[in-house]
Amino acid sequence: MSTSDSETPRSLPLELWGGVECTVNRVGGSYFDQLERSGHARRAADLELFAALGLSALRYPVLWERTAPEGVERADWTWADERLTRLRELSVRPVVGLVHHGSGPRTTSLVDPAFPEELARFARAVAERYPWVEDYTPVNEPLTTARFSGLYGHWYPHGRDELTFARCLLTQCRAVALSMRAVREVNTRARLVQTEDLGKTHSTRALGYQAEFENERRWLTFDLLCGRVDGAHPMWGYLTYVGVKESELEWFLLNPCPPDIVGVNHYLTSERFLDERIERYPPHTHGGNGRHAYADVEAVRARAEGCAGPRALLKEAWERYRLLLAVTEVHLGCTREEQLRWFVEVWDAVRGLREEGADVRAVTAWALLGSFDWDSLLTRDCDRRGARACDHYEPGVFDLRAPAPRPTALAHLLRKLARGEELSHAALDAPGWWQRLERLLYLPEQKKHANAKAAAAGASATLGSVDARAKSGGANARAKTWGGNVRAGSGGGKARKLLLTGATGTLGQAFARACRARAISYQLLTRAEMDIADAEAVASALEEFEPWALVNAAGYVRVDDAEREPEACRRENADGPATLAEACAARSVALVTFSSDLVFDGSLRRPYVERDTISPLNAYGRSKAEAEARVLAVHPSALVVRTSAFFGPHDEYNFVTIALRALAEGRRVAAACDAVVSPTYVPDLVGVCLDLLIDGERGVWHLSNQGALSWAELARRAALLAGLDAELVEARPASSLGLVAARPAYSALASERGTLLPPLESALTRYFRERAATPFAARARMI
Repeated sequence: MSTSDSETPRSLPLELWGGVECTVNRVGGSYFDQLERSGHARRAADLELFAALGLSALRYPVLWERTAPEGVERADWTWADERLTRLRELSVRPVVGLVHHGSGPRTTSLVDPAFPEELARFARAVAERYPWVEDYTPVNEPLTTARFSGLYGHWYPHGRDELTFARCLLTQCRAVALSMRAVREVNTRARLVQTEDLGKTHSTRALGYQAEFENERRWLTFDLLCGRVDGAHPMWGYLTYVGVKESELEWFLLNPCPPDIVGVNHYLTSERFLDERIERYPPHTHGGNGRHAYADVEAVRARAEGCAGPRALLKEAWERYRLLLAVTEVHLGCTREEQLRWFVEVWDAVRGLREEGADVRAVTAWALLGSFDWDSLLTRDCDRRGARACDHYEPGVFDLRAPAPRPTALAHLLRKLARGEELSHAALDAPGWWQRLERLLYLPEQKKHANAKAAAAGASATLGSVDARAKSGGANARAKTWGGNVRAGSGGGKARKLLLTGATGTLGQAFARACRARAISYQLLTRAEMDIADAEAVASALEEFEPWALVNAAGYVRVDDAEREPEACRRENADGPATLAEACAARSVALVTFSSDLVFDGSLRRPYVERDTISPLNAYGRSKAEAEARVLAVHPSALVVRTSAFFGPHDEYNFVTIALRALAEGRRVAAACDAVVSPTYVPDLVGVCLDLLIDGERGVWHLSNQGALSWAELARRAALLAGLDAELVEARPASSLGLVAARPAYSALASERGTLLPPLESALTRYFRERAATPFAARARMI
């Protein structure tokens, strides 16, 4: 990847790389293996999915701990042979990693003086077995690993002092240099792609000295390898003060190993803010240095002026080293549109820097398969197959919560980038959360008040404005939209809208709430503004708003009344969705509409999946079944979501809220004991539906929280969590409750396409937490 005299950064194509989260870290006597957690260790077919993205290179593990845990002589190369051979066949260049946040086999550690030589022996064996491999990352993020293992005590050897930190860092950097020496004795063309998390520390004026120290320390991996840490270096005095011998530092001056490519990993939380006014911050952020006590928080959450960001940090690296650069990790654990926005922001930053002459060669889509449990810094003791009780999964380019890795919108975006196509997804019309006002969690009270007033008034240019129809008041006052500007280079204009129906209903309001939180421009319509069963009204609305997608949250919901007025039910639940589908299909507008568990008759007595035969027992179920068929017949790309038993924190009329209110008042609650359902927490449902819509999913999908129980069991479980008397719940046969419409005795839902909603226990816990935070919680306090 050298630059010839005739080549400039502008003339060389910007490469798209990928990476698999492959950490094998040690906590005590346990190893936590992301390759096992993701299942990639057992799925060689994933490589075809990666190659289909158009990747030029793939950061890929041949890890010391996995390959040679009992020494190089007893190494098992079977896995690496299969995977690297297949990558070569697919014309994807591997960037081979040997240690990724690890500490080596059990016989060594990051403070073992023999670690560097032992890793070098393994590196030589890798090079001899795969002489065609040219790109290596012997140790990923040495500085970050040293902090977590030697300073903070999270990972083995669990040091909590400056000297152990320094030993861990120097051991890893020496291992990198010796490993590359060993590799190059086999393959003179071998290149070092050295990665490090490049953050930045900001502070108040009083803590400027601490920020200056940390901003010098962040370069140590690269400075050591480049042979820059001499007596005049700002970190020389610190390292020798904590106990490092001068001869240990001089070794790097005599044995420089500058990276061929400086690999920059940058995350939104990599930039920190230090503030001595600790009373403004929660206790878990408090720390100190012996001179000052201070809070250490994410800068993006505290600095109104924002952060340096990827472009500025990459420019600092370029100006410091003038070596080839690559962004070697781009990942954001968030909702789908934010993942898209973050990747595009980094991609655009790199393109801008290349225009200025910086030689940045690649951007890496990291965590192609997502990652597990980084919320706890990989410290929880989960079994290697992935105990569900401790999974915190962040999807990546592919979502593993399906029978096979499911491509998300990120996969579609990467394919476009690889082909050099223009990016046009409506999700990119708005700025990411890190650029919006609500990102700020830590502000003085007066600023919080001003911030709240500005947000309420729609005064922030970043957040956009209230739609003119909303400003007019009256019936349209509820139809507010996010109206942010589109990203630079997309042609200008206002953000494209997501059209929502069902303005007065629980689901429509929930979608509007989610769109506001996610900066998805939307228009929420009442029946008066668009009758979904009126073809002319639908056509008029689509022409006026020109939406990129439509979510139909309107419908007839009174199951028992539908028996008395089946035509009214059919009009809203079947004719309406069919009318929307026809109009959307004609205009290439994506559509989401909702069906129900009541399309089933309950005869299976096990959770229903999408391919099960439908056989509704009542008029309501028949209307939904008819809608499914008619919608998909005219709009095969539509997404039809079957769901059931709503409950949520923002309305007063769902079963859980009504039951808890009665129990709080000491009244008995009668509930069916012989009707089994899968309750669905509305915020979870709405969030996943928006992700699936952005992903471009289609067809029938079952979405409900994981769990199957009777209505009586649901009421009792909620009562116990609320601290109420569950004995007041009277479990009765459904036949005794005076219901007009026949209902299936068993209508629990499961999915063969993907289990995307969390377990019911999690949903109920969040229901109580979020309900307590709603403005009207005091009106119906349940605890």
